[in-house]
Amino acid sequence: MADRAPAELFSSSWTALCAAVADLSDQDFARPSGCAGWLARDLVCHLVIDAQDVLITLVTPVEAEATHDAVTYWNVIRTPTTGDDPLDALTVRLAAAYEEPRLLKFHLDDVGSAAGRAAGLADPSQHVSTQDKVLTTADYLGAYVLEWTLHHLDLIAHLQDAPGPPAESLAWARRLLEDIAGVPYPTSFSDEDALLVGTGRRAPSDAEKIALGGVEAMLPLVLR
Repeated sequence: MADRAPAELFSSSWTALCAAVADLSDQDFARPSGCAGWLARDLVCHLVIDAQDVLITLVTPVEAEATHDAVTYWNVIRTPTTGDDPLDALTVRLAAAYEEPRLLKFHLDDVGSAAGRAAGLADPSQHVSTQDKVLTTADYLGAYVLEWTLHHLDLIAHLQDAPGPPAESLAWARRLLEDIAGVPYPTSFSDEDALLVGTGRRAPSDAEKIALGGVEAMLPLVLR
């Protein structure tokens, strides 16, 4: 899907996302995020959990045959989330327990750095298991490029002038989302717009609805 290896795209997208978190002010942590029902602090807490999952998955390879790839890794639902899911609500409570934003930043930097190193050292052909799915490491890391890119957009949704995800990450994430959807999004859409509209993070404008045509009926793709 891209000239760069998944591990390199994982690294650049994750590094950019962690840098964006590091640049947040204490006040920014209390701003809404692009995830329904979550403040920025809740999203950062989710990233800590994600980084832990990545680290655990990468350091416990399996011998089983691959059952999924970067496309089929995702569970797709059609109903946008509201933040009321028990796991989403748990994340909010965990985030509140940190009390001070600097503690969340420290934990993400600590665990996130380890996850990044593990990704760089992992054999891309080895198989890993998560959520009862077996993937090659390359496919697992490729799937997370989409995760990091979407959450980077979520993090800066209400922050003016905050740097966005790397262009290569946006392009990779868009193509992966199109593969999940089974259709390309209009070429008139920027990569960012394709991701935001495609996943229901914002509603399409009237002009975008016309460009989408019949594809609009397939939206949103809510990824879990």
